Amino acid sequence: MIKHAAGIARHAHLRPMPKRRLHRIAGAAFATSFATGSALAADLPVKASQPPAYQWAGCYIGLNAGGAASLTDFSTSVSPGTHLLGGDPAVVAGAGDGSRNFSTFLGGGQAGCNLQSGTLVYGLEGDFDYFRAKSEFDNNTNTLSNGVTPFAVTQSLTTDFLATIRPRIGIAADRNFGYITGGAAFTQANYTQSYLDGATPPGTGIATGSKFLVGWTLGAGWEYAWSDNWNFRVEYLFAKFGGISAAGTIADAAGGTNALQGSGDLIIQTLRAGVNFKF
Repeated sequence: MIKHAAGIARHAHLRPMPKRRLHRIAGAAFATSFATGSALAADLPVKASQPPAYQWAGCYIGLNAGGAASLTDFSTSVSPGTHLLGGDPAVVAGAGDGSRNFSTFLGGGQAGCNLQSGTLVYGLEGDFDYFRAKSEFDNNTNTLSNGVTPFAVTQSLTTDFLATIRPRIGIAADRNFGYITGGAAFTQANYTQSYLDGATPPGTGIATGSKFLVGWTLGAGWEYAWSDNWNFRVEYLFAKFGGISAAGTIADAAGGTNALQGSGDLIIQTLRAGVNFKF
């Protein structure tokens, strides 16, 4: 009887588990696994989404300041006449040819608009700067062809402003924008040439002219946007203009005269820093 009871117990131990109990155990295991996985996932660091790249499209207005250097080539011509005789007109003309540089401050403002397609940025800009340049060429250590009579030739070219209108095109790298630019440049030039000698009687002469000059300009720059509306810039420009000329007369008290002509051209280089407010 004891053996029989032990056999019954052994067979009862091997009896299959009811399906309902199996489902309960499997459900509990799945819930535990899901909760554990969710907790582990919550502990993993989440990668922050990248902010969109800065957009340069829009219009802007700003201020600039910097330095500028001008270069002027001067020339002089003197026609044969009754004051300067023989080879003296050629001597004076040769003494009136030369070049001079002038460096000064400039400052003003600019405005423009940009369009953007991907990383390509292009637009149009205009600027106007106060630019008071005065290139002077003074040759006062010469003598006429006799080697005794002194004379002096003085020339100057002055400007009051520099303005440009320029397309710009470049590549943007988020908040950095590098570009090249070129277009038209404008200024008002005033030219003066004077002559004085120590002849008997002395000869004096002056020639003056004023002209609105139109030239061309090329350059490059870089801008950085430190906020959505404000950016900083550095820009270099090279501008070249045509010449300005003037005509006058050298005359003495005895009625002797010679026609006097002079001219000067103009090259300007600028390096400016500025700030813009973008709308």
